[in-house]
Amino acid sequence: MIFNHDPPRCVDCLDCGGASHCGMECSALMAKNIGGYDVCTTIGKVTSTTTNIIDNQNPHKGVIVKMTSNGSEHNCSLSVSVICDSNRVLGPHSLEKLGTCDYATVLQHPSGCATINGHGKGWGWFGTLMIIVLCLFGGYLSAGAVYRHFFLGFHGLDMIPNLDFWTRLPHRTQSFFASLVRKFRGPTEGHRNSYSPVNF
Repeated sequence: MIFNHDPPRCVDCLDCGGASHCGMECSALMAKNIGGYDVCTTIGKVTSTTTNIIDNQNPHKGVIVKMTSNGSEHNCSLSVSVICDSNRVLGPHSLEKLGTCDYATVLQHPSGCATINGHGKGWGWFGTLMIIVLCLFGGYLSAGAVYRHFFLGFHGLDMIPNLDFWTRLPHRTQSFFASLVRKFRGPTEGHRNSYSPVNF
């Protein structure tokens, strides 16, 4: 928690910058009113934060956010169980001390609800295959152009390997598809046979 104004005094938090820096430079766990004074408990400066699912079988249940602080005297941690509740925000109402300097608390919040991203938004096998084919084709053109330029002395468009094949490829492709269309449709009305009938 971060206190915007009037932060409570911090006890035993010298590594946070002093007693008046509760919730500003350290992770504050909870502020308690002890003897009429608000006292803040901290774990010190957080060195690492990990997030895990509470129940792997039911990821919608929530997550556990664990913050740890490796101090000179104590290694402290705070585990916050964020229970999924998409309609409201509740807690935390209590702080449980699990060890010497290990704390745990529970709250309900919409941010604990899992968002499962479906598969199938990637390239897929066909997209990957096309990328590989394009990379191989680009490598073939580059290597061929370098070879023809430096070893055979060609310049300009003549550096492209098998240039005649690539210039004829569009016409060959068009002829191939035209022959397929004629094969399945049959001859059109405008199509004339190249042979003329001969009368004997």
